[in-house]
Amino acid sequence: MDIAGHAAIVTGGASGLGAATARMLAAAGAKVALLDVNHKAAAEVAIDINGIAIACDVTDSASTEKALAKAAADHGTARILINCAGVGPAKRIVGRDGPMPLADFERVIAINLIGTFNAMRLAAAAMQPLSPLEDGERGVIVCTASVAAYEGQVGQAAYAASKGGVVGLVMPAAREFAQFGIRVNAVAPGIFSTPMLHALPDAAQQSLAAAVPFPKLLGQPVQFAALVRHIIENRYLNGETIRLDGALRMGPR
Repeated sequence: MDIAGHAAIVTGGASGLGAATARMLAAAGAKVALLDVNHKAAAEVAIDINGIAIACDVTDSASTEKALAKAAADHGTARILINCAGVGPAKRIVGRDGPMPLADFERVIAINLIGTFNAMRLAAAAMQPLSPLEDGERGVIVCTASVAAYEGQVGQAAYAASKGGVVGLVMPAAREFAQFGIRVNAVAPGIFSTPMLHALPDAAQQSLAAAVPFPKLLGQPVQFAALVRHIIENRYLNGETIRLDGALRMGPR
């Protein structure tokens, strides 16, 4: 799909991978709506890219329905949905204080997996009646998985489970939406320079970068955005989760 002129929605667009992707889409000519619980931060990005910011909790059906309706009213129905909303707290299943509180596990699953599904189901329903473009295409959905879906480390049980769910969601969604010309793919990033990682000490960040086979660097959000752009523009990419990790394979810890 050619990006120029189409409406696009980015969940988690206030920072990190989502903000970089929103900037890429705007630079490519899309009309971008940034959905985030942090409306203030999303608004700052939106001003820079001449987009709109909409407060949205992707775990809540009514909030997400309202946000998508607002985006459609301003920009038209979106043909592009990029799911970047996510959290990644680290906690052992059984730690020094006993079992992980179930609410902590539920929160990660709710945001990373249920939130992805929630935005997908609503956006796909809106895309289906649209007029087809080249090759019968009506829309593109890109989700954010993680290498943790394959090599979850100690302390990443909730995060790895949520991202494994995203990977598992891609193929059945792609198959179901094929009849409508809607493609579904995901990117599984490795260790990226995002606010989530910046919370770690510099020494820890450098150690993580050194673990990447090549290049021995933290991934940059613009590299994630570049892959998202390729997925959108390459109409033969469908049903895939693509690792973007410098050949990294995570160890147990």
